[in-house]
Amino acid sequence: MARQPPPPSVHAAILLFLLSLSGAIKIPMDLSQPPTITKQSVKDHIVDPRDNILIECEAKGNPAPSFHWTRNSRFFNIAKDPRVSMRRKSGTLVIDFRSGGRPEEYEGEYQCFARNKFGTALSNRIRLQVSKSPLWPKENLDPVVVQEGAPLTLQCNPPPGLPSPVIFWMSSSMEPITQDKRVSQGHNGDLYFSNVMLQDMQTDYSCNARFHFTHTIQQKNAFTLKVLTNNPYNDSSLRNHPDMYSARGVAERTPSFMYPQGTASSQMVLRGTDLLLECIASGVPTPDIAWYKKGGDLPSDKAKFENFNKALRITNVSEEDSGEYFCLASNKMGSIRHTISVRVKAAPYWLDEPKNLILAPGEDGRLVCRANGNPKPTVQWMVNGEPLQSAPPNPNREVAGDTIIFRDTQISSRAVYQCNTSNEHGYLLANAFVSVLDVPPRMLSPRNQLIRVILYNRTRLDCPFFGSPIPTLRWFKNGQGSNLDGGNYHVYENGSLEIKMIRKEDQGIYTCVATNILGKAENQVRLEVKDPTRIYRMPEDQVAKRGTTVQLECRVKHDPSLKLMVSWLKDDEPLYIGNRMKKEDDSLTIFGVAERDQGSYTCVASTELDQDLAKAYLTVLGRPDRPRDLELTDLAERSVRLTWIPGDDNNSPITDYVVQFEEDQFQPGVWHDHSKFPGSVNSAILQLSPYVNYQFRVIAINEVGSSHPSLPSERYRTSGAPPESNPADVKGEGTRKNNMEITWTPMNATSAFGPNLRYIVKWRRRETRETWNNATVWGSRYVVGQTPVYVPYEIRVQAENDFGKGPEPDTVIGYSGEDYPRAAPTDVKIRVLNSTAISLQWNRVYPDTVQGQLREYRAYYWRESSLLKNLWVSQKRQQASFPGDRPRGVVSRLFPYSNYKLEMVVVNGRGDGPRSETKEFTTPEGVPSAPRRFRVRQPNLETINLEWDHPEHPNGILIGYTLKYVAFNGTKLGKQIVENFSPNQTKFTMQRADPVSRYRFTLSARTQVGSGEAVTEESPAPPNEATPTAAYTNNQADIATQGWFIGLMCAIALLVLILLIVCFIKRSRGGKYPVREKKDVPLGPEDPKEEDGSFDYSDEDNKPLQGSQTSLDGTIKQQESDDSLVDYGEGGEGQFNEDGSFIGQYTVKKDKEETEGNESSEATSPVNAIYSLA
Repeated sequence: MARQPPPPSVHAAILLFLLSLSGAIKIPMDLSQPPTITKQSVKDHIVDPRDNILIECEAKGNPAPSFHWTRNSRFFNIAKDPRVSMRRKSGTLVIDFRSGGRPEEYEGEYQCFARNKFGTALSNRIRLQVSKSPLWPKENLDPVVVQEGAPLTLQCNPPPGLPSPVIFWMSSSMEPITQDKRVSQGHNGDLYFSNVMLQDMQTDYSCNARFHFTHTIQQKNAFTLKVLTNNPYNDSSLRNHPDMYSARGVAERTPSFMYPQGTASSQMVLRGTDLLLECIASGVPTPDIAWYKKGGDLPSDKAKFENFNKALRITNVSEEDSGEYFCLASNKMGSIRHTISVRVKAAPYWLDEPKNLILAPGEDGRLVCRANGNPKPTVQWMVNGEPLQSAPPNPNREVAGDTIIFRDTQISSRAVYQCNTSNEHGYLLANAFVSVLDVPPRMLSPRNQLIRVILYNRTRLDCPFFGSPIPTLRWFKNGQGSNLDGGNYHVYENGSLEIKMIRKEDQGIYTCVATNILGKAENQVRLEVKDPTRIYRMPEDQVAKRGTTVQLECRVKHDPSLKLMVSWLKDDEPLYIGNRMKKEDDSLTIFGVAERDQGSYTCVASTELDQDLAKAYLTVLGRPDRPRDLELTDLAERSVRLTWIPGDDNNSPITDYVVQFEEDQFQPGVWHDHSKFPGSVNSAILQLSPYVNYQFRVIAINEVGSSHPSLPSERYRTSGAPPESNPADVKGEGTRKNNMEITWTPMNATSAFGPNLRYIVKWRRRETRETWNNATVWGSRYVVGQTPVYVPYEIRVQAENDFGKGPEPDTVIGYSGEDYPRAAPTDVKIRVLNSTAISLQWNRVYPDTVQGQLREYRAYYWRESSLLKNLWVSQKRQQASFPGDRPRGVVSRLFPYSNYKLEMVVVNGRGDGPRSETKEFTTPEGVPSAPRRFRVRQPNLETINLEWDHPEHPNGILIGYTLKYVAFNGTKLGKQIVENFSPNQTKFTMQRADPVSRYRFTLSARTQVGSGEAVTEESPAPPNEATPTAAYTNNQADIATQGWFIGLMCAIALLVLILLIVCFIKRSRGGKYPVREKKDVPLGPEDPKEEDGSFDYSDEDNKPLQGSQTSLDGTIKQQESDDSLVDYGEGGEGQFNEDGSFIGQYTVKKDKEETEGNESSEATSPVNAIYSLA
C-alpha cells in the first residue's frame, strides 16, 4: 500500500482569485488605453480550398480600436472586393467563395493593424497558402526483376502537396505491406528491401499518399516483382529461420548502406524541432542497426528509436545536441558505419520580451527587447507601425540598442511600440504600449471574499489592484497589528500574500490596503482553516485466487463541515462498479475475482478543498497461459525432442507440464497423455512407438489449474516394426450351448507398430493332441462353432502387421457354451429357526449334470397363507441364493405365523435347472409391527383423546396393547404410567391431572411372544404456551384451577343457557319462520309467501335444515364449523375462553356418534331440545 500525494491542481482549485506571482499589470477596461492584439492567425496559414477563408485578428482597447489590413506590404482595400468582408467589432477577414472565385488568387502575406487615438498595434505577418493535393502522374511500370538476396528500392516520388502528404505502402487490393527489419519504408516514402526473398513476389506494391485538408488518398500504379532464384520451392516454414538464406542457396554478403549513401553526410536542424537521422542498409543476413554519438551518450530523455532501429529521433533539439552521430550496420559477415554531422541553428527566441509600460506623469521607464538565435538576430523598433527613425522626435525618449528609455513622461508619450527581431530562419514581433495615467488606487476583486484552506498547507491571498503611480500594498490581520511580511508571511510584488504553512491561529479576517499619492483603497478576505482529509486505514496489497472474494479497506477522517466523497481508481482510471463489486463508505469488495481484476486500486477521499490517496496492488493468481511455439528436433526412430516456450504463469508458478499426443490412424482427433515433466523445464526427450504419425501439444499446470492446450506441433511419423506385444484380456466364453466366442482388447496405435494390424487366433480342446485351429481376424472377436457343451479349450491370440509377427502368445483356457442343468437338488430338509428364518439342507447334484459352471443353488419360496383368519397375503414368489457348490443355507426375512412353500434349483451360466420337490413349512408367532395411524387429540384442557389402528402385520394373535405415558414440562419429567388394553380397543381418553404439562405417549401391540415395535407421539402444546411469558403462565394456572372460579363460570354458563332456551321456546310457539324450499337456496322476491315474510311449518319441518345452524335471531345459516358444544364436553356444557368469555356458537348434528372404551356418549344439544318442544 502507498499514500499518493495529491495533485497540484487540487490546491490550485482552493483559491478562486489567484493571479500569477509575476506578470504585467493590466489596465481596467474602463480606463483609456492603447490597442492590444488578443487573437491572430498563425504565421503560416494553410486553408482548405473548399471552404471560405478566415484570417483572424482581434484586439482590445479604450476606445475600441478600428482595423485595416495590408497584403504583400500594400494597403488591402476591403471595400473594393465583394468577396471580402470584416466581422463586426473585429478585424477578422472573411473571404467568401459561395458565388465563385479561385482561392489561389488570395494567396500572399497579410498583416492586421488595430488603431485608436492612443496608438496602433500590429499582428504577425500572416502567410496565406491554399492547400494542394495534385494528382499522381500516370505512368506504366514494368515488372521489377531482381535476383533473390539482392537489395531493392521501390521509389514513391509523391506529387508535391501542401502540406506534405502522409505516405504508406499497400497492395493493389488494399492489404497493408508487412514491414520488419528486412523490408521497411524510409522517411522519404521509398520502400527498401535489405534483401529480396522469393516470398516477396506473392504480392504487388503500391505507394499511397493521404492529403490532410482534402482527406483524399491517391494511389500510385503498383510495382510487380519478379524474383530470380536458384530454388523455386517456397517453403513458408523457413521464414525467419536463422538458416533461411543458406537453405535457399542465397549467398551471404556484408552490409552496405542504401540510405544515406557513402560513409558521411551532414544535416542541419532548427532549435526546438525534432532531429530525425536515418540509416538503411542491405546485406545477407539482414543487418542490425545501432546508433552512437561521438564523444558522448545519446540523450536518453529525448532519444528514441524508430523503424526497427533504422531511425533515431531526438525531440526538442537544443544547441548541445549538435555533433557527430554514426550508425553501425552489422551482420555475421561484417559491419559498416556512416557518420552524420549535425548542426543546430535557431530562429529568434525571446530572452526578454517587451511588456506594456504604465507610467504616471513625470515618471521614468524602459522597454527591453532581447532575443537570441543562430545566427544572431537583428532588432528593429517601430512605433504605431512605423519605423522609429521616421517617427516625430521625442525628447523624453532615448533608444539604446535593444532598449528604449523614457524620462519624465507626459501624456503625449502614449503610443504602441513594436519590436521586430529576425534572422534567416524566422522572426518575432511583439507589441508593447506606453500608457500615461493619473489614477488613484482601486481594488479589482470582489469585496469580502471567503477563502477556505486546509491546515498546514501553503496558500496565497490575492488582492488585485490598480493605480497610477503604482500603489504600494500592505496586509493586516483582524484590523490591527503591524504590516504582515516576513516569518510565515511573504508579500509578492503583485500584492499577493503567501502564508507558507497554515495554522489554526491563522484563521481570521485579512485586510489589504493599496496606497499612492492620489489616495488609498482597501479590501478584506476572510480565511477559514479546515482539518485535512486523511486516510487512516489504507488498502493493503493482496494476492487472491481467481473466483475468491477480496475486500480493500479505506477508512477516512475529514473535516465534518466539508462533504466527503470516496471513489476508486483502477490503474489510475475511474473504476466502473459492476455487479461483481460492492462499494461502501469504508471498503471496496470484489466478488468472484477474475484475471482482469488484477492491477492497482487507488482510494480517493476528497472534499471540495483537498483529497488524500492510498494505493494497493491486487495480484490475481490465475491458470497459466498456454505454451506456444512447439518445435521438434533431434528426430530419431524411437524418440524426438520437444521444445516449447512457456506462457505467462499468471502469478502462480508452473509446477508441471503434461505432454499429450494424437495420432491420425486409429483414433484421429483424440488426445492421450504421453508424459509429465516438472515446471522448470521447457524441453524434453519423448520416447515413441514405431509407425505412429505423432502430433504433440503441451498443457501447463499451476496451483490454480491447467492452461488451455498449446497449438499442436507439426506431425512426425516413426518408421514401422513388428509388434512387440500381443493383445490383452483374451477370453473364451460360450454365448450359445454349441459355440465359443474368443474376445480380446484390441491394441492401440502406439502398440500396432505397423500397417494392417491383424490377429492370428488359435484354439484346440484342452488335454488332447489335436492340431491347432487358426484364423486371421482384423477385429476383436472370433466365434468358434459346433462345439460340445462346456468343454475347455486352449486359446492363443498373436498380433501381426506388415512388418511381421509379434512374440509367441500365452495360452489361455476358455470354455464352450453351457446348457441348462439336468438335475435338481434332492433330499431337501427344512428346520425352522425362529419366526422369520429357516435352515435348509440338500444333497448336491453330480457335476456332469450341471452342464456348465455351477453358479449357485437357489431357493424359490412364497407365502401361501396366514394363520390368522381373513388376513389377505401376497403370494409373490421370492428367492434366496447360495453361491458356489454348498449343501446348506439359511432363508431369512420371513413373515411370522404363516404357511410357506419352497422349491430348490441349481443355477449355471445358462439358467435354472429343474425344480426339486415342493416343501411346506409354517413359521411360528412373532411380535407385531407398530400400531398404525396413532393420533393424539386434545379437545380441551381437561382431556386428551388417543386413537389408533391395528398393526399392519400382527404376526400372531394379538392379546392387547400397552400404553406408556409420562408428563413433561421442559426438561422436567413426571412418573411414567402404564395402561394395558384389550386387543379390540383402539381408543382411550385420558383425564389431565396437570393442564400446563405436555404428555409423551408410547404405544405397542402384544402377542404371546411379547410386545412389538412401539410408536411415540406427544400431546399438542396447550394454548398458554403460545405466549412464552412465565408470569402469564403462572397466573393462568393459578386462577384457572381455583374451585371458586370454576363454580362461577359454570353458574354463568347455566344462566346463559336458560335465557337462550326461553328465547327459542317463545319464538317457536306459533311462530312463522322464513324457510327455503331447497337446501342452500335463499328466498327471492318472487317467493309467493314473501308478502308477510312467513311460512307455516309442515309435519316434515320439525327439525332445522340439514347442514345448517340456527343463530340467536332465529335465522338459519350454513354450518361453518364442526366444533360444537357437544364436541367440547360431556353433556354439551358451555366452553369458555381463558378470559371467561362464552364461546357463543351452537351447532346441530344429524347423527350421534357411537363411543367405545372410556369415551362417554354424546348428549343432545340444546338446539335439538328446542325443536322437540316446538
